[in-house]
Amino acid sequence: MKYELHSQIEIDASPDVVWKVLTDLERYHDWNPFIVSSRGELRQGETLVNRMQPPGGRAMTFKPKVTEVDDGAVFEWLGHLGVPGLFDGRHRFELQAAGNGTLLRQDEYFSGVLVRLMRKNLDGGTTEGFHAMNRALKERAESL
Repeated sequence: MKYELHSQIEIDASPDVVWKVLTDLERYHDWNPFIVSSRGELRQGETLVNRMQPPGGRAMTFKPKVTEVDDGAVFEWLGHLGVPGLFDGRHRFELQAAGNGTLLRQDEYFSGVLVRLMRKNLDGGTTEGFHAMNRALKERAESL
């Protein structure tokens, strides 16, 4: 089974500013209500340690591998719940210049045998977490 979530927001800050906020993983605890902590190196093949707190859900730590980094434009990771194929999530951030600001798009592509069972959580807390993170990123980038 496959499932996708998408969220986007326009930010009144340059892509460079948005990128600096988004990729400063050690500062997530200062502003990010969804991924409340993150550590690791933003290099393809590296493993991150992320702590996620979906609204109304349980916090969990996961360790995705960075699959793509295009400086200033794309940051992507692939995570697994347990073994690959059970519940996998490819999370992607894309930044595009939009007028005097930035369009941030956040997508996640889920696959695996547990996707159907997790749909309610994905449509609820996970989707809300994406929106909350986007709003918080907007506020932080626009304040710099």
